[in-house]
Amino acid sequence: MTRRGWTCVLLARARDRLEPLATELGAEFEVCDVADRAQVERVAATVLERHPKVALLVNNAGIPGRGDFLTLEPELIESVLATNYLGGVWCSRAFLPGLGSGSHIANVVSVAGTVALAASGPYAASKHAQLAFSRALGGTLGSRGVVVHTILPGFVETEGFPQRARLGERLYRLVVGPELVATRLVDAVEGGKREVYVPRWYRVFAVAQAVAPALVARLSARL
Repeated sequence: MTRRGWTCVLLARARDRLEPLATELGAEFEVCDVADRAQVERVAATVLERHPKVALLVNNAGIPGRGDFLTLEPELIESVLATNYLGGVWCSRAFLPGLGSGSHIANVVSVAGTVALAASGPYAASKHAQLAFSRALGGTLGSRGVVVHTILPGFVETEGFPQRARLGERLYRLVVGPELVATRLVDAVEGGKREVYVPRWYRVFAVAQAVAPALVARLSARL
């Protein structure tokens, strides 16, 4: 985005990783844990002092939560919901004063927000909530001229979500890189697309969940 002339402000928890990235991209940065509402409100106020108009807010924070609801540590379940779902809620509320006609919000959700698998129940639940939030927010902010985009990636290889060891070499061919997700996000904003699957064929999982939920439940239990 900086190459396209945007002034970018990056938010993340780890300053030691955030600062070098901001320097590399020519961006500004603020240290913030989006799961902490008070932190988000303080940082948003600081950013809005420098940039009263926000053209694009990207809610991309996410942590893994692989496991089921009955055995996963309660603290991890709470952290997954607080970061993956409420983080976007708090950021959208806090930056609302800077969002006006012509502004955009891009919520990076997941195909997991459309399909519930037993092996990643808490994560899927957080993404289902995030998807519902994103869709509802689009209706809420439409009268202000703010367009909300929902990005639904499948398996993406990142440091926080290493896929090769979990999926094996055969299924790893389904994995994409974060660069493709970023490109599709920018394309969605510039092209006015409200919901985008990355890759596009991942939409089949959402359709399967909608038309054959019993089949998906049986497959989930078997997996």
